[in-house]
Amino acid sequence: MGTGAADRSRGARWWLPWLGLCFWAAGAEAARGADSGEVLPDSIPSAPGTLPHFIEEPEDAYIIKSNPIALRCKARPAMQIFFKCNGEWVHQNEHVSEESLDESSGLKVREVFINVTRQQVEDFHGPEDYWCQCVAWSHLGTSKSRKASVRIAYLRKNFEQDPQGREVPIEGMIVLHCRPPEGVPAAEVEWLKNEEPIDSEQDENIDTRADHNLIIRQARLSDSGNYTCMAANIVAKRRSLSATVVVYVNGGWSSWTEWSACNVRCGRGWQKRSRTCTNPAPLNGGAFCEGMSVQKITCTALCPVDGSWEVWSEWSVCSPECEHLRIRECTAPPPRNGGKFCEGLSQESENCTDGLCILGIENASDIALYSGLGAAVVAVAVLVIGVTLYRRSHSDYGVDVIDSSALTGGFQTFNFKTVRQGNSLLLNPAMHPDLTVSRTYSGPICLQDPLDKELMTESSLFNPLSDIKVKVQSSFMVSLGVSERAEYHGKNHSGTFPHGNNRGFSTIHPRNKTPYIQNLSSLPTRTELRTTGVFGHLGGRLVMPNTGVSLLIPHGAIPEENSWEIYMSINQGEPSLQSDGSEVLLSPEVTCGPPDMLVTTPFALTIPHCADVSSEHWNIHLKKRTQQGKWEEVMSVEDESTSCYCLLDPFACHVLLDSFGTYALTGEPITDCAVKQLKVAVFGCMSCNSLDYNLRVYCVDNTPCAFQEVVSDERHQGGQLLEEPKLLHFKGNTFSLQISVLDIPPFLWRIKPFTACQEVPFSRVWSSNRQPLHCAFSLERYTPTTTQLSCKICIRQLKGHEQILQVQTSILESERETITFFAQEDSTFPAQTGPKAFKIPYSIRQRICATFDTPNAKGKDWQMLAQKNSINRNLSYFATQSSPSAVILNLWEARHQQDGDLDSLACALEEIGRTHTKLSNITEPQLDDTDFNYSRQNGL
Repeated sequence: MGTGAADRSRGARWWLPWLGLCFWAAGAEAARGADSGEVLPDSIPSAPGTLPHFIEEPEDAYIIKSNPIALRCKARPAMQIFFKCNGEWVHQNEHVSEESLDESSGLKVREVFINVTRQQVEDFHGPEDYWCQCVAWSHLGTSKSRKASVRIAYLRKNFEQDPQGREVPIEGMIVLHCRPPEGVPAAEVEWLKNEEPIDSEQDENIDTRADHNLIIRQARLSDSGNYTCMAANIVAKRRSLSATVVVYVNGGWSSWTEWSACNVRCGRGWQKRSRTCTNPAPLNGGAFCEGMSVQKITCTALCPVDGSWEVWSEWSVCSPECEHLRIRECTAPPPRNGGKFCEGLSQESENCTDGLCILGIENASDIALYSGLGAAVVAVAVLVIGVTLYRRSHSDYGVDVIDSSALTGGFQTFNFKTVRQGNSLLLNPAMHPDLTVSRTYSGPICLQDPLDKELMTESSLFNPLSDIKVKVQSSFMVSLGVSERAEYHGKNHSGTFPHGNNRGFSTIHPRNKTPYIQNLSSLPTRTELRTTGVFGHLGGRLVMPNTGVSLLIPHGAIPEENSWEIYMSINQGEPSLQSDGSEVLLSPEVTCGPPDMLVTTPFALTIPHCADVSSEHWNIHLKKRTQQGKWEEVMSVEDESTSCYCLLDPFACHVLLDSFGTYALTGEPITDCAVKQLKVAVFGCMSCNSLDYNLRVYCVDNTPCAFQEVVSDERHQGGQLLEEPKLLHFKGNTFSLQISVLDIPPFLWRIKPFTACQEVPFSRVWSSNRQPLHCAFSLERYTPTTTQLSCKICIRQLKGHEQILQVQTSILESERETITFFAQEDSTFPAQTGPKAFKIPYSIRQRICATFDTPNAKGKDWQMLAQKNSINRNLSYFATQSSPSAVILNLWEARHQQDGDLDSLACALEEIGRTHTKLSNITEPQLDDTDFNYSRQNGL
C-alpha cells in the first residue's frame, strides 16, 4: 500500500469510532421515538429510513503526462462522503467538500472530489488497476458508489504493422493492413490518401471499419496513390509509413482490321491484317498484349488475261460500192480480270472487183505506190536475215552453246612470272608464252586462306600485280578471240587513296584461341564512324572497317569524265528513328551521300542487322529519312517493287538503290518466336580500390558497329575483354533477361550480398536502341596476393536461350592473356576504286552480261542466273534494268565482298548448262617477299 493511503488510514482512526457512536445514538433515539408512537414529519431532512443516493459517481480517468486528475462524487441525503482508493480510506485533508440543499426535496446534497497524481498510480502495485470508490453516510446507513479506475495514458511510437504497397489490376481487391501502436486508451485509426482523409461513408467502395484495415472492393485508376495510416488517442498521434498503391491496366487487343489486298497482282501471294494493343492500352506498368499483332494468310490473285482475236469471218457479198467486208471478235479468249482488249480493227473491207470499180487515177497511183513499198520492205527483210545467218555461221560461239572458259576463264589457274614493265589492263593476243616458271600450283584458287603465305587469293587473278606477268593456259583465251597463250602484264598502280589514307600494311598475329580477331589495344580511337572516297566512271567500293557496312559503286554508274567524293557514316548517337508500337530497330542508321548525286546504275548498300531472319516471325521494312527528318517506309522485304531491291542474308541486308540518303531496317514481330540476335561479352578492369575488380557484362545487338561502340568505351575505361563474345537468341516473348555471376572461389573472392544476379526487363532489351545495355558486378579479393580470377557469367532469358561466359584471367596486366576480337577486314584501304575493287574481271563480266541478257528459248537467260545465285524473289525489278545480268552480278559482288567465292559463281554457270569448267595448273615465278606481301595485302 502507498504512503498516502497509510497516512489517510491513520488520520481516519480518531473520527471513525466517534462517527459510529453518533450513528448508534441516533438510531437508538429513533427507536425510542417509534416505540412511544411519535412520528417525525416528512419535511425533516434527517428523517429516518432514507439512505444516501448518488447523483454523480466517479468516472474512469486517465492521467496525461504528469497532470493529476480529479474524481468527483455527489449524493443526497448525505452527512459525510469519503473516498476509499485501493481498499484504503483517503485522508480527510485530501477531500474538498461542498454542501447544498435540494430545493425540490429539501434534502442535503453533498459533493466531494479528490485529486489523484501520476506518482500515486505508479507507486501502486496490485493485481488490478488503481481504483477509487465513494462511501456516503446518512442517519440510516451508508451507500457505496461504483469503482472508478485510474490509468496512465500513453501511445507508443512504432506501429505493430505498417501498410505495404501493392500493385493490383483494375477492378481487383485492395487490402491494406494496419496495426496501430500499443496505447492506453487504445488508439483510433484514420486513413489518409495523398494526405487527405478518407471518408468511407461517402464512398461505398471503401471500407475502413474492419480491424483498422483499409479495403477497396474494386480498384479503380483513381485509387492509385500514397496511403497512410494515422493512429491517435488522448496523448499523441502517430503516422505509419506510406504505402504506394498502383492500379495497373493490362493491355488488350483491339479488333482485327480488314484483310489487306493480295500483295501480288497475279498468282500466289499473301494478305495480312493487324491489331493494336489499345483496348485498353497498357497503363501503369501493365503487361503488353500477348499474341500476334499481325496475321498473314496466303492468297491467290486471278491473273489478268489479255483478249485475243478470233479468226476472220468469210468475206461478205460484194456491195454496190464494189467492196466486201469481213469481221472478227475479241473472244479467243475474251479479256478477263482486267486484261487488255484486243489491239487492231474488228472489221476490214477491200475492193471486190479486182480494180474494175476503181474510180479516178489517184486511187490507181496509190495502189502502185503501196505495192512498191511492200516489195522494198520484203527485199530488205530477206537481206537482213541472210546477213545474220552468215555472221552466225562464222562466229566462234553461238547463243546457246559457248565454251565454259568464256564465262569462267577468270576462275582458271594462272602462271606468274616477274617482268620489269607491261600493261596491266590489256590481254595481248600477240604475246608469246614464257615458260620460265619456278613454282606450280594446281586447282581452283578461289577458296585459299588469305593469311596463308603459300597460296594467293582469287583476287590475285584480277588485280594488277607489281611487276608480275600472268600466263593463261586454257580455252578461255580462245573463246575471247585471243591467242592460246597470252600474257597479262602488270605494274604497280597508285590507285586512289583520298584524304591522305595511310598506305602502309600490317601483319596479323593471331593467337590459338581466336585466330581470326584483332586485339583491343590495337583498335584506333574513333570519334565518328565516317569514311569517304573519290570515285569515277570505273566505280569502286567504300567500306566502313569493322562495322559490316559497305557501299558498292558499279562500273559505269558515274558518267565518264566525272568524279564524286562519296561519303558514308553511321549514327552513333540517339537514334532519330523512333519505333512505333511493337516495331524495333534492327540495324544502324547508315547515311551515304552526297544526296544530290545521280547514278545511272543502281548501287549496292550493305547494312548489318540483328534479326534471326524468318518470314514467318518477322515483317522487316527498309526505311529512309526525309529531308524534314521524318522516316518513311521504302518497302517491305517481302514486297514486290521496281524502285529498289532488298536481299536479306542471315547477318546483313544488301539493298540496290538509285538515290543516296539515310537508311535503316526495322522489324515488326509477327509471333512470339521472333528472335533478335544479341552479342554478349564480359570486360574487366581494376577499380580505384586495389582489392576490387569490376566485371561489366554487355548485351548489344549483333551488329559489328554496335559492338565496336562497346569496344571504344571500354578502351577508354581501361577495360579488357575476358572471353570471346557469344550469340544469344533473345525471343520476343516478353520474358526478362537475367545476368548472374557463378562459381566464385569462396576463400579468394567475394561479391556483395544480393548483387550476384541482376534482372533486366524485357522492354529494355528488346527495344534497346540507345546506349549499350550492360550490368556491372564488383568483386573483392580477400588478400592482395590473389591474382587469378575464375568464375562463370550466365546470361539467360526466362523461358529462352542461355549462354555461359567462362572467365579465367589474371588481374595483373603483365600476366594477363590477351583476348582479341574483330575479324580482320581490309581496313587499310576503306576506299577501293577501279577494277581492283571487284572480284569479277571486267572482261569476264561483259561476256556474262552479253550472254545472259539475250533472251533464250530454253530459259537459260538472266532469270536462271538469278535463280542459281539464290535470287528467287521480285525478279520484276531486274526486268526493268537495261542489263539485268549486270545488276545481278553487282548484287553478287556485294554479298561476297569478304570471301569472293568465285567458284560458287562458276558452279552456278556450269549448272545452267552453258559452260563447263576446265582447271589448269598455275605456275608462279620466284617472288621476293616485298612483292609477295604487297600483292597479298592488296587482296590479290
